[in-house]
Amino acid sequence: MTDKHPIARRLATGMSEMRLALRLSCLCLAMIAGLSGCMVVGPDYSRPTVQPPATYRETDPTSRDLADLAWWKQFGDPVLDALIAEAVANNYSVKTALANVEAASAILMQQRSALYPQVGYLGKGQNLNLPNQSSINGVPLGSGVPASQTAYSLMLSASWELDLWGRIRRLSESAQANILASDQVRRGVVLSLVGSVANAYIQLRSLDEQLAIARRTLGTYAESVRLFELQFKYGQISLLTLEQSRSQYEAAAAVIPQIENSIAVTENTLSALLGRNPGPIARGKSLTQLLAPSVPAGLPSELLERRPDIAQAEQQLVATNALIGAAQALYFPTISLTAGLGASSNQLSNLISGGKTTTVLGAALTGPLFTGGLITGQVNQARAQQQAAMFNYLSVVQSAFADVNNALVGRIKLSEQVRAEKKRVNALSETLRLSTLRYDGGYTDYLSVLYAQQQLFPAELTYAQDLGQSLAAVVKVYMAMGGSWVDAAANP
Repeated sequence: MTDKHPIARRLATGMSEMRLALRLSCLCLAMIAGLSGCMVVGPDYSRPTVQPPATYRETDPTSRDLADLAWWKQFGDPVLDALIAEAVANNYSVKTALANVEAASAILMQQRSALYPQVGYLGKGQNLNLPNQSSINGVPLGSGVPASQTAYSLMLSASWELDLWGRIRRLSESAQANILASDQVRRGVVLSLVGSVANAYIQLRSLDEQLAIARRTLGTYAESVRLFELQFKYGQISLLTLEQSRSQYEAAAAVIPQIENSIAVTENTLSALLGRNPGPIARGKSLTQLLAPSVPAGLPSELLERRPDIAQAEQQLVATNALIGAAQALYFPTISLTAGLGASSNQLSNLISGGKTTTVLGAALTGPLFTGGLITGQVNQARAQQQAAMFNYLSVVQSAFADVNNALVGRIKLSEQVRAEKKRVNALSETLRLSTLRYDGGYTDYLSVLYAQQQLFPAELTYAQDLGQSLAAVVKVYMAMGGSWVDAAANP
C-alpha cells in the first residue's frame, strides 16, 4: 500500500492531537461542572400580582365573546375590508416594527453563540531583513545566518467560555424576552393601524353624508331664493324676506368648502395609513348602510393576555429581571478553555506538508478581587431597572382597565346621544313642514320657516357626525380589549 499524501498525514496527525485536546477539555468541563453544579444565579421571573376588578364599570347585556374575530367584517363593507388588508401589507410602521423584531432575533443569536465553542483560523506570513553585520548586540550571527528570513504560519484555534454561573443564559433569556416584547410592539402597531383605518373610513363616510346633507340643503335654499326673487319682482314679498333667504343660502354654501376640506384631509390620512401617496379613496357602503359591530365581551382578567401593550410591558420586565442574574454572575470567576493546532515553515509551499506542527491546549481562570464597586453598581442598576419595569407594567395594566371602561361608557352614551339626535331631526323636520304650510297659507310670516330651517340644517349635520362617532366607539372597544384578531389582521 502506498504512503499517504503529506497533506493527508499532516491532517491526520493534527486531528488526532485535536481530539486529544477536546477529550481533555471535556474532562475539565465535567470536573468543573460537577463542582459548581452549573448553577444559574439571579432571580427567576414571576408575574407581579395584579388585582383586576371583577367586572367592568359599564357592561352591555347584548355583548358577545367576539374579541378574537375579525370585527371589521361585521360592518358589511368589502371596501373597508380591502383597505385594512392593504394597510397591513403596505404600512411603513408595520414594516418598521417587523424589522425591529428581526433585529431583536439577531441579538438573541449573538447572545446564544457564546454558549458554543468559537472556532477560527489565522494565517500569517512575514519577512525579516537582518542588518549586514557580523553580530547584533554583541551576539555573533555566524556565517550560516542569512541576511533575509521568511516565515509562514497557519493556526486553527478554538475557545469556549464555560457558562457555569448562567451569565450567558441570563443574557440569552433577556434577549429572548426582548424579541417577544418587540413582537408585541408589532402587534400593537397592527392593532392601532386597523383601528385607525376603520375610524378614518367611518369619518370619511360621515363627512360624505354631511356633504350630501349640505348640498341637498343648499339646493333647497337655492330654489327658495329663486322663488322669492320672482315674488319680490312682482311685489308679493318684501326685500327683507328676500335678503333673509339669500343670507340663509350663503350660510349653507359656506359649510360645503369646510366639509370638502375635511374630506381631502381624511383621504390623505387614509392614504398615508395605506402606504400610498395622497389621493382619493374608494367608497363602499354609505354611513347609514354600515352595520354596527356587536360589542365584544370579556372579563378584566383576560385583558392581561389580550392587550399587546400589557404583554410588551411584561416581556420588558422579564428582560430586566434576567439582567440581574447576568450582573450577579460577574462576582464569580470566568473559566475559558482554549485549543489550537497550527503549522509553521519558512516556505509557503512546504507549510502544510513539511512545516513544524504546533499544538496548544489551555484553560484560563479570571475573576474579580477588588473592583471599587463596579460589579455592585451593575447589580444595583439591574435591580433598579427591574423595579422600574415592574412599576411600568402595573401602570400599563391599570391604564388598560381604564381604557376599556372609557370605551364601553363612550359607546353606550354615544348610542343614547344618536337616538336623541335622530328624534330631534325628526321633530325639526316636522316643524319645518308645518311652518311651511302655515306660511303658504298666509297664517305666519317667513321668519318661522327661516327659523325652522336654521334649526334643522345643523341638527342633520350633528346627527351624521354622532352616527359616525357611535360606529367608531365600537372600534375603540375592540382596540381597548385587544385579542387574537390582531394576528388575524396581520396574517390574513
